[in-house]
Amino acid sequence: MSGLLLALILIVVGYISGALPFGVWVAAARGIDIRKMGSGSTGATNVYRCVGKKEGILVMILDMLKGYLPVTAAIFLDHGNMTASLPMGAATVQIGDLVPCFVGAMCMIGHSKSCFLGFTGGKSAATGLGTITALNPAVGGLVFIVFLSTIYLTKIVSVASMTAGIVDVIFMALFKAPPAFIGYAAFGGLLVIIRHKANIQRLMNGTEPRIGEKAKAPKPEEESQPKPIDIPSDQVKTDESNS
Repeated sequence: MSGLLLALILIVVGYISGALPFGVWVAAARGIDIRKMGSGSTGATNVYRCVGKKEGILVMILDMLKGYLPVTAAIFLDHGNMTASLPMGAATVQIGDLVPCFVGAMCMIGHSKSCFLGFTGGKSAATGLGTITALNPAVGGLVFIVFLSTIYLTKIVSVASMTAGIVDVIFMALFKAPPAFIGYAAFGGLLVIIRHKANIQRLMNGTEPRIGEKAKAPKPEEESQPKPIDIPSDQVKTDESNS
C-alpha cells in the first residue's frame, strides 16, 4: 500500500471516529435526546448537566478515546513518512509527522460536524485532548491538569476548555515538539474557542452556568386572559337611532 493511500485511509478513519456521537447514544439509552436539552451540544458537559454525572464522565472518556486511538494508529502506521518542505530563506525545513496531525484535525472536525448528526455536534474539547495526548502524552497530561484546575477555580467548563486550548500550544513549544505538532495544537485550540462562541457570549452576559447549577426551569406561561372580541364597526349599533 502506498504511503499516500494509507494517509488518506487514516484521515477518513479519523473523521468517522470523531463523528461517532457517543453523547447522543449515551443520552438516548436514558431516553433523552441530548440535542433538545440544555445547550443542545452532544458533548460531555451537556450530557453531565442534563443526563447525569456518570453518563457525562463516560462520554468524556469515549470522546477522548475517539481522538486518541486514530492518532495513535497514524503514528505507528505512517512512521512519519509523509513530510512537507517549508522554505525558510535559503534553507528548506522538512516538516514531518503530518499524517497524525491531519488525522487529529479530522477527528475534531468529525466531532463538531458529525455526518451522523446532519453535520452538527459538540465543541471538540475532549476529542482534541485525546489527540494531543496521543501526539505527546506529557503535554496531554499537563493540559488535563490545567483543565481540571480551571474547573476547580471557576466551576465553568467552557472557561476550562478554552484555557486548555490555549496552553496546549505553549506546552508543545516548551517540550520542543515537532513543528507540525505545535501547529496542530494551535489549530485545535482555535477550533475549540470558535466552537465556544455561544459560551463566550454567555460569559460576557454573566449567564454561563457553573458546575453544580441545575438548569433553570422555564418560566411558567402566563395565564391567558380573555381576549376582547373585535366587533366589526358596521355591526355596532349607534345611539343615533335612540335619539
